[in-house]
Amino acid sequence: MGGEKKSVDLSDLNNPLLPAAAALSAEDRAGLVNALKDKLQGLADHADLLESLPPNVRTRVEFLRGIQSQHDEMEAKFFEERTALEDKYQKLYEPLYTKRYEIVNGVVEVDGAAKEPTSEKAAEGEDSDAKGVPDFWLTALKTNEILTEEIQERDEAVLKYLKDIKWSRIADPKGFKLEFFFDTNPFFKNSVLTKIYHMVDEDDPILEKAIGTEIEWYPGKNVTQKVLKKKPKKGSKNTKPITKIEECESFFNFFSPPEVPEDEEELDEDAVCIRYADELQGQMEHDYDIGSTIRDKIIPHAVSWFTGEAVQAEDFEDMEDGDDDDEDDDDDEEDDDDEDEDEDEDEDDEELSKPKNKLAGKPKGAAKGGAQGEQPTECKQQ
Repeated sequence: MGGEKKSVDLSDLNNPLLPAAAALSAEDRAGLVNALKDKLQGLADHADLLESLPPNVRTRVEFLRGIQSQHDEMEAKFFEERTALEDKYQKLYEPLYTKRYEIVNGVVEVDGAAKEPTSEKAAEGEDSDAKGVPDFWLTALKTNEILTEEIQERDEAVLKYLKDIKWSRIADPKGFKLEFFFDTNPFFKNSVLTKIYHMVDEDDPILEKAIGTEIEWYPGKNVTQKVLKKKPKKGSKNTKPITKIEECESFFNFFSPPEVPEDEEELDEDAVCIRYADELQGQMEHDYDIGSTIRDKIIPHAVSWFTGEAVQAEDFEDMEDGDDDDEDDDDDEEDDDDEDEDEDEDEDDEELSKPKNKLAGKPKGAAKGGAQGEQPTECKQQ
């Protein structure tokens, strides 16, 4: 502490013969040098903080840093083991998902399922050919409050052909993949639509980007677009209607996620670009919300979403959370009341401790507005 402040020698960073910088252009090399300077300066500031501490305190902080390192190592092992455990159970779930797929799509029949018509419509032969569980995935998706906002009326006819949804973890780059399996349908050629999420940090999680399948729509069947036809103006040489295509809201926009600019310099610091960056971040967060909801809620609990039981379970959880919040609010109100009572007692004590000759000539109700000396109970802050 008594010696001179240590400095970091950065002169060698400008040496163009550094191995890491030799293959770069002059501009890139300058950027690398500046980044290294900032990094080293940060380390220097950290060293300055430790040096500014008294020796005994500095020794304790160094010991605490050792404890922190042990914790970080344990945490890294926890994440590794958790991932391995999730992978283990994901494989154990697969046979159950396969059985669900076969029953939903009528591949196998359940023992004891009634073969006689079970309704008036079935007796009339209107739905006697129905196999499996019709509209299973459409109903499950629509029951969820996040996903139902994404599904438009025109999407429902397409989602009736959805046979299964699966997800899998991807290792490089880290993230996960959703797969939507469709039966042959009159809307698009694809049999599988995929959505891939690349994560910067899977445990945090921080989304880097999302990639969706390009849907091969049949002519006139694209539910993400609306065709507008406008009559030409009178006297116009062109007598054909003017056709205009507009993008419209659809669940299938999920497969065309927001694109993140490759070059960060495209997002300058002017107001327009900052607003665009904020909007882009909001869109990416919403997109990830949809994907993670399908992965974490719909796929593992599809039957409960189909029957509506999952909604009741979530409502019950929300009620419990609400009760906890109410209890917290009640505690806060009790604390406020206690504080008010303490303040009133303090004021009374102050009044009693004041000399009587200062109070003698002060009439009651002399407070501003004609109010009495004490504030009415109902006027206290709730």
